[in-house]
Amino acid sequence: MRVTFDCQIFCAQEFGGISRYFASLADEMSQTGSVRPQVVAPLHINRYLDRLPRDLVQGRRIETGRIAKPAARAASVFASTLLQAVRKPDLVHSTYYYPLPRPTRAAPNVLTVYDMIHERFPRAFSPADPIPRWKKAAVARADHVICISEHTRRDLLELYDVAPEKVSVTHLGYDAMVPLIEDEPAAVARKRWCGEDRPYLLYVGSRAGYKNFARLLDAYASSPWLRANFMLLCFGGGPFADAERSVIASHGLQNLVRQTGGSDAALAGCYRHAALFVYPSLYEGFGIPPLEAMSLDCPVACSNTSSLPEVVGDAAQCFDPHDTDAIRAGLEAALQTPLARAALIERGRLRRERFSWQRCAAETVDIYKSIIGT
Repeated sequence: MRVTFDCQIFCAQEFGGISRYFASLADEMSQTGSVRPQVVAPLHINRYLDRLPRDLVQGRRIETGRIAKPAARAASVFASTLLQAVRKPDLVHSTYYYPLPRPTRAAPNVLTVYDMIHERFPRAFSPADPIPRWKKAAVARADHVICISEHTRRDLLELYDVAPEKVSVTHLGYDAMVPLIEDEPAAVARKRWCGEDRPYLLYVGSRAGYKNFARLLDAYASSPWLRANFMLLCFGGGPFADAERSVIASHGLQNLVRQTGGSDAALAGCYRHAALFVYPSLYEGFGIPPLEAMSLDCPVACSNTSSLPEVVGDAAQCFDPHDTDAIRAGLEAALQTPLARAALIERGRLRRERFSWQRCAAETVDIYKSIIGT
Protein backbone atom coordinates (compact mmCIF):
# COMPACT_ATOMS: atom_id res chain seq x y z
CA MET A 1 0.00 0.00 0.00
CA ARG A 2 1.45 3.35 -1.07
CA VAL A 3 0.57 6.13 1.37
CA THR A 4 1.39 9.80 0.89
CA PHE A 5 1.54 12.31 3.73
CA ASP A 6 1.07 15.75 2.22
CA CYS A 7 3.21 18.81 2.79
CA GLN A 8 0.90 21.03 4.85
CA ILE A 9 2.17 20.78 8.40
CA PHE A 10 5.80 20.34 7.38
CA CYS A 11 5.71 23.72 5.62
CA ALA A 12 4.20 25.36 8.71
CA GLN A 13 6.11 23.81 11.65
CA GLU A 14 9.82 23.63 12.25
CA PHE A 15 9.01 21.68 15.42
CA GLY A 16 5.62 20.81 16.88
CA GLY A 17 3.31 18.08 18.06
CA ILE A 18 1.43 17.59 14.80
CA SER A 19 4.51 17.30 12.60
CA ARG A 20 6.10 14.96 15.15
CA TYR A 21 2.98 12.77 14.98
CA PHE A 22 3.19 12.39 11.20
CA ALA A 23 6.96 11.90 11.14
CA SER A 24 6.54 9.16 13.77
CA LEU A 25 3.76 7.51 11.76
CA ALA A 26 5.85 7.51 8.58
CA ASP A 27 8.83 6.03 10.41
CA GLU A 28 6.83 3.27 12.10
CA MET A 29 4.84 2.40 8.98
CA SER A 30 8.00 2.03 6.93
CA GLN A 31 9.05 -0.81 9.21
CA THR A 32 5.87 -2.87 8.79
CA GLY A 33 6.58 -4.13 5.28
CA SER A 34 2.94 -3.75 4.24
CA VAL A 35 3.02 0.03 3.77
CA ARG A 36 5.23 2.24 1.62
CA PRO A 37 4.82 5.67 3.18
CA GLN A 38 6.26 8.85 1.77
CA VAL A 39 6.15 12.45 2.91
CA VAL A 40 5.74 14.62 -0.19
CA ALA A 41 6.98 18.05 0.88
CA PRO A 42 9.19 19.47 -1.87
CA LEU A 43 10.12 22.56 0.17
CA HIS A 44 9.62 22.35 3.91
CA ILE A 45 10.99 23.79 7.17
CA ASN A 46 10.50 20.78 9.43
CA ARG A 47 13.35 19.39 11.54
CA TYR A 48 11.75 16.02 12.29
CA LEU A 49 11.90 15.04 8.63
CA ASP A 50 15.70 15.31 8.80
CA ARG A 51 15.66 12.33 11.18
CA LEU A 52 13.77 10.04 8.79
CA PRO A 53 15.42 7.73 6.23
CA ARG A 54 15.98 9.75 3.09
CA ASP A 55 13.75 7.56 0.92
CA LEU A 56 10.73 8.45 3.10
CA VAL A 57 10.88 12.15 2.29
CA GLN A 58 10.40 13.57 -1.19
CA GLY A 59 11.67 17.10 -0.73
CA ARG A 60 14.23 19.11 1.16
CA ARG A 61 14.33 21.42 4.13
CA ILE A 62 15.00 25.11 3.66
CA GLU A 63 16.09 27.54 6.35
CA THR A 64 13.20 29.70 7.51
CA GLY A 65 15.27 32.84 7.02
CA ARG A 66 15.78 32.20 3.32
CA ILE A 67 12.16 32.23 2.22
CA ALA A 68 8.90 33.15 3.89
CA LYS A 69 6.63 30.35 5.10
CA PRO A 70 3.73 31.33 2.81
CA ALA A 71 6.00 31.30 -0.23
CA ALA A 72 7.47 27.93 0.72
CA ARG A 73 4.00 26.56 1.35
CA ALA A 74 2.65 27.79 -1.99
CA ALA A 75 5.57 26.32 -3.93
CA SER A 76 5.43 23.06 -2.01
CA VAL A 77 1.67 22.69 -2.44
CA PHE A 78 1.92 23.17 -6.19
CA ALA A 79 4.78 20.67 -6.53
CA SER A 80 3.17 18.26 -4.06
CA THR A 81 -0.04 18.13 -6.11
CA LEU A 82 1.95 17.30 -9.23
CA LEU A 83 4.01 14.64 -7.45
CA GLN A 84 0.91 12.99 -6.04
CA ALA A 85 -0.48 12.72 -9.56
CA VAL A 86 2.77 11.13 -10.77
CA ARG A 87 3.25 8.79 -7.80
CA LYS A 88 -0.43 7.72 -7.77
CA PRO A 89 -0.62 6.68 -4.11
CA ASP A 90 -3.30 4.34 -2.87
CA LEU A 91 -4.21 6.82 -0.15
CA VAL A 92 -3.35 10.39 0.89
CA HIS A 93 -3.26 11.40 4.56
CA SER A 94 -3.74 15.16 4.92
CA THR A 95 -1.59 16.66 7.66
CA TYR A 96 -3.65 19.79 8.30
CA TYR A 97 -6.75 21.73 7.28
CA TYR A 98 -5.50 24.22 4.70
CA PRO A 99 -7.88 24.59 1.71
CA LEU A 100 -5.78 22.72 -0.83
CA PRO A 101 -6.90 21.52 -4.27
CA ARG A 102 -7.20 17.78 -4.69
CA PRO A 103 -5.58 16.29 -7.79
CA THR A 104 -7.83 14.97 -10.55
CA ARG A 105 -8.72 11.33 -9.88
CA ALA A 106 -7.39 11.74 -6.36
CA ALA A 107 -6.77 8.78 -4.10
CA PRO A 108 -8.93 8.37 -1.00
CA ASN A 109 -8.20 11.08 1.55
CA VAL A 110 -7.79 10.62 5.31
CA LEU A 111 -7.75 13.58 7.68
CA THR A 112 -6.69 13.69 11.32
CA VAL A 113 -8.59 16.01 13.69
CA TYR A 114 -6.59 16.82 16.80
CA ASP A 115 -9.09 18.70 18.95
CA MET A 116 -12.14 20.96 18.87
CA ILE A 117 -10.62 23.75 20.95
CA HIS A 118 -11.50 26.51 18.48
CA GLU A 119 -15.13 25.42 18.59
CA ARG A 120 -15.31 24.90 22.36
CA PHE A 121 -13.34 28.03 23.30
CA PRO A 122 -13.98 30.55 20.49
CA ARG A 123 -13.17 33.52 22.74
CA ALA A 124 -9.59 32.28 23.02
CA PHE A 125 -9.06 33.02 19.32
CA SER A 126 -9.49 35.94 16.95
CA PRO A 127 -12.89 36.11 15.22
CA ALA A 128 -10.92 36.33 11.97
CA ASP A 129 -9.09 33.03 12.61
CA PRO A 130 -9.86 30.83 9.56
CA ILE A 131 -9.00 27.49 11.21
CA PRO A 132 -12.59 26.52 12.22
CA ARG A 133 -13.85 27.22 8.70
CA TRP A 134 -10.95 25.37 7.09
CA LYS A 135 -11.32 22.44 9.47
CA LYS A 136 -15.04 22.04 8.79
CA ALA A 137 -14.44 22.08 5.02
CA ALA A 138 -11.53 19.60 5.34
CA VAL A 139 -13.70 17.20 7.34
CA ALA A 140 -16.48 17.45 4.74
CA ARG A 141 -14.18 16.60 1.81
CA ALA A 142 -12.26 13.81 3.57
CA ASP A 143 -13.19 10.20 2.88
CA HIS A 144 -12.40 9.28 6.48
CA VAL A 145 -11.50 11.16 9.66
CA ILE A 146 -9.21 9.99 12.45
CA CYS A 147 -9.52 11.58 15.89
CA ILE A 148 -6.74 11.28 18.45
CA SER A 149 -9.09 10.56 21.35
CA GLU A 150 -12.62 9.31 21.89
CA HIS A 151 -13.48 12.65 23.47
CA THR A 152 -12.41 14.52 20.35
CA ARG A 153 -14.51 12.13 18.27
CA ARG A 154 -17.57 12.83 20.47
CA ASP A 155 -17.06 16.58 20.15
CA LEU A 156 -16.63 16.32 16.38
CA LEU A 157 -19.84 14.32 15.96
CA GLU A 158 -21.72 16.73 18.22
CA LEU A 159 -20.51 19.90 16.52
CA TYR A 160 -20.32 18.81 12.86
CA ASP A 161 -22.76 16.99 10.62
CA VAL A 162 -20.62 13.88 10.13
CA ALA A 163 -21.67 10.25 9.84
CA PRO A 164 -20.33 8.28 12.85
CA GLU A 165 -19.02 5.50 10.59
CA LYS A 166 -16.77 8.06 8.88
CA VAL A 167 -14.83 8.75 12.10
CA SER A 168 -12.33 6.50 13.92
CA VAL A 169 -10.00 6.92 16.90
CA THR A 170 -6.30 6.20 17.25
CA HIS A 171 -4.54 7.30 20.42
CA LEU A 172 -1.18 8.99 20.03
CA GLY A 173 2.14 7.63 21.17
CA TYR A 174 4.86 9.60 22.87
CA ASP A 175 8.62 9.89 22.54
CA ALA A 176 10.94 8.62 25.24
CA MET A 177 12.72 11.61 26.75
CA VAL A 178 16.32 11.63 27.96
CA PRO A 179 17.56 14.29 30.39
CA LEU A 180 20.54 16.36 29.34
CA ILE A 181 22.44 15.06 32.38
CA GLU A 182 20.96 11.68 33.24
CA ASP A 183 22.60 11.20 36.63
CA GLU A 184 22.47 14.84 37.78
CA PRO A 185 21.70 15.09 41.52
CA ALA A 186 18.27 16.56 42.22
CA ALA A 187 19.74 19.22 44.49
CA VAL A 188 21.94 20.55 41.67
CA ALA A 189 19.08 20.60 39.16
CA ARG A 190 16.66 22.28 41.58
CA LYS A 191 19.15 25.00 42.43
CA ARG A 192 19.75 25.76 38.75
CA TRP A 193 16.07 26.06 37.86
CA CYS A 194 14.61 27.44 41.08
CA GLY A 195 17.55 29.38 42.46
CA GLU A 196 17.59 27.22 45.57
CA ASP A 197 17.45 23.56 46.54
CA ARG A 198 13.71 23.19 47.15
CA PRO A 199 11.21 20.64 45.79
CA TYR A 200 8.97 22.04 43.06
CA LEU A 201 5.71 21.48 41.23
CA LEU A 202 6.14 21.51 37.45
CA TYR A 203 3.88 23.20 34.91
CA VAL A 204 4.70 22.87 31.18
CA GLY A 205 3.74 24.90 28.12
CA SER A 206 1.45 27.79 27.30
CA ARG A 207 -0.25 29.48 30.24
CA ALA A 208 -2.98 31.30 28.30
CA GLY A 209 -6.75 30.91 28.36
CA TYR A 210 -8.06 27.36 28.51
CA LYS A 211 -4.68 26.12 29.80
CA ASN A 212 -6.02 27.34 33.15
CA PHE A 213 -2.73 28.48 34.67
CA ALA A 214 -4.46 31.33 36.51
CA ARG A 215 -6.54 28.91 38.60
CA LEU A 216 -3.48 26.78 39.31
CA LEU A 217 -1.72 29.89 40.58
CA ASP A 218 -4.70 30.73 42.79
CA ALA A 219 -4.82 27.16 44.14
CA TYR A 220 -1.11 27.14 44.92
CA ALA A 221 -1.31 30.55 46.59
CA SER A 222 -4.26 29.42 48.73
CA SER A 223 -2.33 26.52 50.32
CA PRO A 224 0.06 27.45 53.12
CA TRP A 225 1.35 23.86 53.09
CA LEU A 226 2.22 23.89 49.38
CA ARG A 227 3.88 27.30 49.65
CA ALA A 228 5.94 26.18 52.62
CA ASN A 229 7.15 22.97 50.99
CA PHE A 230 7.22 23.46 47.21
CA MET A 231 8.08 26.06 44.61
CA LEU A 232 6.18 26.28 41.31
CA LEU A 233 8.35 25.94 38.20
CA CYS A 234 6.93 26.79 34.77
CA PHE A 235 8.74 25.35 31.75
CA GLY A 236 8.19 26.95 28.34
CA GLY A 237 5.41 29.34 27.44
CA GLY A 238 7.79 32.29 27.34
CA PRO A 239 8.77 34.66 30.15
CA PHE A 240 6.00 35.85 32.44
CA ALA A 241 3.98 38.71 30.99
CA ASP A 242 3.49 41.90 32.98
CA ALA A 243 -0.04 40.81 33.91
CA GLU A 244 1.24 37.46 35.18
CA ARG A 245 3.97 39.11 37.22
CA SER A 246 1.36 41.41 38.72
CA VAL A 247 -0.81 38.46 39.79
CA ILE A 248 2.19 36.59 41.18
CA ALA A 249 3.15 39.67 43.19
CA SER A 250 -0.41 40.16 44.44
CA HIS A 251 -0.23 36.66 45.95
CA GLY A 252 3.20 37.33 47.44
CA LEU A 253 4.76 34.57 45.33
CA GLN A 254 7.67 36.47 43.76
CA ASN A 255 10.21 34.17 45.41
CA LEU A 256 8.24 30.96 44.87
CA VAL A 257 7.24 30.95 41.18
CA ARG A 258 9.88 30.60 38.48
CA GLN A 259 9.91 30.31 34.69
CA THR A 260 12.49 28.54 32.53
CA GLY A 261 12.76 26.97 29.10
CA GLY A 262 15.05 25.05 26.81
CA SER A 263 15.38 21.84 24.85
CA ASP A 264 13.47 18.58 25.20
CA ALA A 265 16.47 17.28 27.16
CA ALA A 266 16.15 20.18 29.60
CA LEU A 267 12.43 19.49 29.93
CA ALA A 268 13.16 15.83 30.62
CA GLY A 269 15.40 16.85 33.49
CA CYS A 270 12.63 19.05 34.88
CA TYR A 271 10.19 16.12 34.77
CA ARG A 272 12.66 13.75 36.39
CA HIS A 273 13.33 15.94 39.41
CA ALA A 274 9.83 17.38 39.94
CA ALA A 275 7.84 16.44 43.01
CA LEU A 276 4.68 16.54 40.88
CA PHE A 277 3.69 17.44 37.33
CA VAL A 278 0.49 19.51 37.22
CA TYR A 279 -1.73 19.74 34.13
CA PRO A 280 -4.81 21.88 34.89
CA SER A 281 -6.03 22.41 31.30
CA LEU A 282 -9.74 22.86 30.70
CA TYR A 283 -9.54 21.04 27.36
CA GLU A 284 -7.08 18.81 25.52
CA GLY A 285 -7.53 16.81 22.34
CA PHE A 286 -5.21 14.20 23.81
CA GLY A 287 -2.52 15.37 26.23
CA ILE A 288 1.00 14.00 25.73
CA PRO A 289 2.75 15.82 28.64
CA PRO A 290 1.25 13.55 31.34
CA LEU A 291 2.68 10.52 29.49
CA GLU A 292 6.04 12.25 29.17
CA ALA A 293 6.01 12.84 32.92
CA MET A 294 5.05 9.22 33.63
CA SER A 295 7.87 8.01 31.37
CA LEU A 296 10.33 9.70 33.72
CA ASP A 297 8.67 8.49 36.93
CA CYS A 298 7.20 11.88 37.70
CA PRO A 299 3.79 11.64 39.42
CA VAL A 300 0.93 13.45 37.71
CA ALA A 301 -2.00 15.57 38.88
CA CYS A 302 -4.37 16.72 36.14
CA SER A 303 -7.86 17.84 35.17
CA ASN A 304 -10.72 15.37 35.07
CA THR A 305 -12.12 16.90 31.88
CA SER A 306 -12.00 16.37 28.09
CA SER A 307 -9.63 13.60 26.93
CA LEU A 308 -7.36 13.57 29.98
CA PRO A 309 -9.11 10.81 31.99
CA GLU A 310 -9.00 8.73 28.80
CA VAL A 311 -5.22 9.14 28.69
CA VAL A 312 -4.20 8.95 32.36
CA GLY A 313 -6.72 6.38 33.62
CA ASP A 314 -6.09 5.73 37.32
CA ALA A 315 -2.46 6.84 37.08
CA ALA A 316 -3.01 10.49 38.03
CA GLN A 317 -4.54 12.49 40.85
CA CYS A 318 -7.47 14.10 39.03
CA PHE A 319 -9.33 17.27 39.99
CA ASP A 320 -12.07 19.58 38.73
CA PRO A 321 -10.14 22.31 36.89
CA HIS A 322 -12.97 24.82 37.30
CA ASP A 323 -12.74 24.64 41.11
CA THR A 324 -9.73 26.29 42.77
CA ASP A 325 -10.32 24.43 46.03
CA ALA A 326 -10.46 21.11 44.17
CA ILE A 327 -7.14 21.84 42.46
CA ARG A 328 -5.53 22.70 45.79
CA ALA A 329 -6.93 19.58 47.47
CA GLY A 330 -5.75 17.40 44.58
CA LEU A 331 -2.20 18.72 44.75
CA GLU A 332 -2.06 18.27 48.51
CA ALA A 333 -3.48 14.74 48.31
CA ALA A 334 -0.84 13.72 45.76
CA LEU A 335 2.03 15.04 47.87
CA GLN A 336 1.22 14.85 51.56
CA THR A 337 2.27 11.22 51.99
CA PRO A 338 5.19 9.38 50.37
CA LEU A 339 2.83 6.43 49.85
CA ALA A 340 0.43 8.47 47.68
CA ARG A 341 3.23 9.80 45.51
CA ALA A 342 4.82 6.33 45.16
CA ALA A 343 1.46 4.85 44.14
CA LEU A 344 1.06 7.44 41.38
CA ILE A 345 4.54 6.69 40.07
CA GLU A 346 3.88 2.94 39.99
CA ARG A 347 0.52 3.31 38.25
CA GLY A 348 2.17 5.70 35.78
CA ARG A 349 4.69 3.04 34.84
CA LEU A 350 1.86 0.68 33.94
CA ARG A 351 -0.24 3.30 32.17
CA ARG A 352 2.51 4.58 29.88
CA GLU A 353 2.91 1.11 28.35
CA ARG A 354 -0.51 1.46 26.72
CA PHE A 355 0.68 4.23 24.40
CA SER A 356 3.31 3.94 21.68
CA TRP A 357 3.88 5.17 18.15
CA GLN A 358 4.08 1.54 17.06
CA ARG A 359 0.52 0.91 18.26
CA CYS A 360 -0.68 4.22 16.81
CA ALA A 361 0.80 3.34 13.41
CA ALA A 362 -0.64 -0.19 13.43
CA GLU A 363 -4.14 1.07 14.22
CA THR A 364 -3.82 3.76 11.55
CA VAL A 365 -2.79 1.18 8.94
CA ASP A 366 -5.84 -0.91 9.86
CA ILE A 367 -8.00 2.11 9.12
CA TYR A 368 -6.27 2.62 5.77
CA LYS A 369 -6.94 -0.99 4.84
CA SER A 370 -10.60 -0.70 5.71
CA ILE A 371 -10.90 2.35 3.45
CA ILE A 372 -9.26 0.90 0.35
CA GLY A 373 -10.56 -2.60 0.93
CA THR A 374 -7.33 -4.59 1.34
